[in-house]
Amino acid sequence: MKKENMKKHKGGRKRKANPCIHRHSFNLNDKENARFLSLFEASGMKVKANFITACVFEKPVKVVKIDKGTMDFYMRLTNLYGQFRAIGVNYNQVTKAIKNNFSERKALVFLNQLEKATLELVAINKQVMDLTREFEEQWLQK
Repeated sequence: MKKENMKKHKGGRKRKANPCIHRHSFNLNDKENARFLSLFEASGMKVKANFITACVFEKPVKVVKIDKGTMDFYMRLTNLYGQFRAIGVNYNQVTKAIKNNFSERKALVFLNQLEKATLELVAINKQVMDLTREFEEQWLQK
């Protein structure tokens, strides 16, 4: 190969096809800067330059608001349903134990008590579902 055809390569990062070389500067007062920073944080973008270009060229800017109260509500609701699943597993184990260890008459008495407790759990579950639906309608933005 001829030395003319070989490009000088000093190493490092590959050059971009269309580098951003034009720079613009603007000044903000304290109030404008605070508003700018709050909008930047709400957008969820990592780089301020990308946020500014998106605003200038009217690209859609996503604003993500995370409500800590709502997150806490859903975490507790998830834990509650985990407990309901655990109760279901225990329910199956109890019915099997009653069937295997007691006479028919005693088993019917225990199953009757278990059925009453199950109906109470069903009522509580309906209340939880109603409260969840009410919370979503009243507090969550769609």
